Parts: sequence; C-alpha cells; structure tokens
Amino acid sequence: MAARMFLGGVALMFSISAVVVAVPGGAQVSETPRRGGVLLAAIGADAPSLDPHQEQTFATLQPVAPLYSTLLQIDPYGYPNVIGDLATEWKISHDGLTYTFKIREGVRFHDGSPLTAADVKASYDKILFPPDGVRSIRKHHYSSIASVEASDASTLVFKLKFPSASLLSNLASPWNVIFPKKYLDKDPNYFKNNVVGSGPYKFKSYKRGSTFEGERNPDYFIKDRPYLDGYKFFISTETSVRAAAIRSGRAYIEFRDLPLGEVDAIRKQLGDKVVVQQTPFVVHFDIVMNNTVKPFTDIRVRKALTLGIDRYTGGKVLHQLTGLRDVGALTRPSTEWAMSSAELEKFPGFWRDAEKSRVEARKLLAEAGYPNGFKVVLKNRNVKLPYQDWAVYVIQEWRKIGIEAEHRPLETAAWYADGRDQGNFEVMVFPTGAFIDDPDQLLAPYITGSPQNWARFSNPAIDDLYARQARTLDPVERRKLVIELQKIVLENAYHIPGLWWSRNVVHWAKVKNYVAQPSHFTNQKLQDVWLSED
Repeated sequence: MAARMFLGGVALMFSISAVVVAVPGGAQVSETPRRGGVLLAAIGADAPSLDPHQEQTFATLQPVAPLYSTLLQIDPYGYPNVIGDLATEWKISHDGLTYTFKIREGVRFHDGSPLTAADVKASYDKILFPPDGVRSIRKHHYSSIASVEASDASTLVFKLKFPSASLLSNLASPWNVIFPKKYLDKDPNYFKNNVVGSGPYKFKSYKRGSTFEGERNPDYFIKDRPYLDGYKFFISTETSVRAAAIRSGRAYIEFRDLPLGEVDAIRKQLGDKVVVQQTPFVVHFDIVMNNTVKPFTDIRVRKALTLGIDRYTGGKVLHQLTGLRDVGALTRPSTEWAMSSAELEKFPGFWRDAEKSRVEARKLLAEAGYPNGFKVVLKNRNVKLPYQDWAVYVIQEWRKIGIEAEHRPLETAAWYADGRDQGNFEVMVFPTGAFIDDPDQLLAPYITGSPQNWARFSNPAIDDLYARQARTLDPVERRKLVIELQKIVLENAYHIPGLWWSRNVVHWAKVKNYVAQPSHFTNQKLQDVWLSED
C-alpha cells in the first residue's frame, strides 16, 4: 500500500506498510525447491573484522550477511525496491519527520534470546552515535536522524531533524545488521570477532586464509527457510584460483566478479552446466591521494596525476581483463545522478585528447617544481581483480608524465589500516562503491570527517552541498546539487576517479533462485537459494 505525501510542494511517494513474504518481491519459483546441500562459494579476501557496521568490504559482508537480519532490505528480485526484513510494516508521518516500524514478533537470536525493538535501537545507536573507540563507516548517511526510540518491544521510531529523500533506501543497507543489545552493552566492539545474529544461517567456523562456514538455522523466522543445509566460502586472493575452483566444482559460485577471459574459459569447458549473470556495478576504481602530505597539498600536482591517466583507452584495455570499463565521475554513468559526457569532458583527466592531457600534466608538474617528475609509492590491496590490474595500468600511464610509482600490495587489514585508519600513504588504489545508486551513499567519501574520506581533504562548499542534497525532495533540484558537488571535487582534483566496474557472476546451473544485482553487497542472505540435483 502506498500513499502520496506533499512536502514543500513536492510530491513524495512512500510506502505505508510492507510485509515480508516467503519469497521476497513475489518472485516466482519455476521449480519445486530442493532442500539440503551446502552452497560452495569462492571469495577473494579475508575480512579485516566481522562487524559490518565498522567495515566496507565484500570480504566482511558476503560471509556474514546470511547470519544476520536487517530492519529493511533491498528486494532480492526487484532492485532497488525496499521491502521488510525484521520490519513487518512502517508508517511515515505527514511532515516526513517520524518513521514508525513494527518489528516482527517471535524472532530469536542464535543464542536463543528474543529479538526486540530494543536490539534494533541499540544497533542503530551504534551506527548513528558510535561511542569512543568504535568506528561507524556509514553514520554520515543518516544525518537526518535525531533519535531512535523503542516505544515498546515491537515498535521502533526514528525522529528526523528534516525530511530525507533517501532514508528508506539507506535503512535497507545490508551493512546495518542487528546485534543483540546485551553484547553491545558489555563491549560495542564485540562483533569484530564474534557473530550472534538472527539470520537464516548460524555461524559454524572461520579459518583465516582458508574457509568461512555457516549452517542452517532451524529456528529462522521465515517458515521453511533456508533451503540449504549451509554454505562454505573458500578464500583466495588469486583470481585464477577462484576461477579454477568454479571449473572443478570445488566452488559453485563467485559472488563478486570474474574477468571475461576466465568467464569464457569456464563457459567453453562447462557449457550449459554454468550460468553467467552480467550486470553493471555500483563501484568505481580510483586513486586516492593523501591531501595532507606533500606534494599532494599542491593542486597542480593533483591535477597532473589525474591528467596523466587515459581513462578512455583504459576502459578498452581493461574491460576484458578486469571488467573495468565505463568512464564517469562520482556517480554511475547513465543514472539520473550522473554528469553528461559533455559536462565531464571539461574537467582535467576527462579530456578526449590523451596527448594534450599529458602535455598539460608535464607543464603543471614543472610549475610545481617537478620538471622531471618524482617518485611515489602506490599502495594497494593484495587482491588481483581488479586492484592490481588497475594499478599496473595507472603506473604505466604515470610513467608517460615522469611519475615513477612503486607498486606495494598489502594484505586487506593492513591496506585498511594504512588507508582508512592512519593515513599512512602517498597514493593508494581506492574503490568507491555502494549497495545502491544513491547520492547519500556515493558522495559520503568527499565530506569532511567521513571515515570514507581517505584523502583527508575538507571543503565547506562540498559539505554544504552534501547536506542540502540529502534533504532535497525534488529530484530535479537534488540532481543539480549532486552535479555541483562532483564538479567541485573534479575542479580541485581532490580525488582521482578511475573507471566504473561491470560484474560477471558465474555459477553452476544447479544454483537456483539467486539473482545478481548491480551490487555485490545486496541479495547475500541466501535464504531462498537452493541446489538442484546434478
């Protein structure tokens, strides 16, 4: 059921109520699901920690998402529609400042304790108002929320400072898992190393560098789910190892991506035994510069480095190898929030004439006092696809303007520590992505103080535009603010946008009822996935 609300003369459609059904989104299952079996999957990295509130990598979310519930979720069969998970229904006040959710009754955590609105409140308080010593990656997405209250065991109320254009979508974040309050009260960092959820699967084991396993939760709140007995991830940073696992049947699926070359080889060998789902990807691979250290405090140097990368050739060269393809700014090309090609090509690094860009880059470097270029360390994650492939291309491009970059791959936890936590780098490979195409999500890395702002720059105009777009309900006006924000980032070369990714999800045909979305963060609960007979 939907209603139309008018705020400031702007019509806003919102859902008054939503009920989780057995198959979310009303998807039709063409075959009778088979019970049993363990889903075998390949994954490309170890988790830096197990707490989704504090992390931003697939290496955390994909293994633990099936273990948890969320308040809302993106419909597994209807991206980007929002449906309930723990919430059975919700209402929005006419002024858009109060969101009231009914929490499903009878849900139990895996330790047997009941899940109530108090647990949901405690989890959101941790995200929105983290205590000292607790990182909250996404708190900036919820600047509109003033408070969260549990008025009774089954009612949760969000009070807003101002109406929000994207709040329901942001509350459907797969990262916002619900923890038991009693553990958070004792140690808000408890879930960095422990798992107690209420999801369709229960934690079984984790061997770093090897495997992560979950087993069926027989007391899951959706009747007859999940279908599987469990799931098991095999961990390898090597693309070729994960592809070989698919070919051999050691793994049935790789949820993130495999390059087209590997996809073609798998198809050639296995034929109709495998299925390939190809989608766009709400992720772009960039280079982050530490704006607090020389020479990157100098705008001329920053502009030179972005001018030194030929993105248009890069998209052609890297697509087959990595899936990196589309040239764009800070929001995904061809979406309503994207800059037009004509607008984009006015900015350094996006000119069509690569040699003209290089001439300008060398000129700027000379003006900044580096007529012969300089040496720099490019830190990276030790994941080949597409981190290291992208780095190799960038290094080759920078060499053409006199920049000699030493490539230094790091294990995932060390990469996050040096980049996000300590700022211990000069330049670094940096992917920017989200679970949906939403400005609140995609532009948070460019505002002051955001944990996602690895570049550590600050511009009050950007902060103001971010705040204004978040509360602007008119999509036309909001788009203007979103574009203006992106232009300021590009004009000042605070950040080097690279290429937007595309996604190839390869799985054995016996893996049923999994739909790949434009994000490798959504549709990871696996409650509806089942395995057919070989």
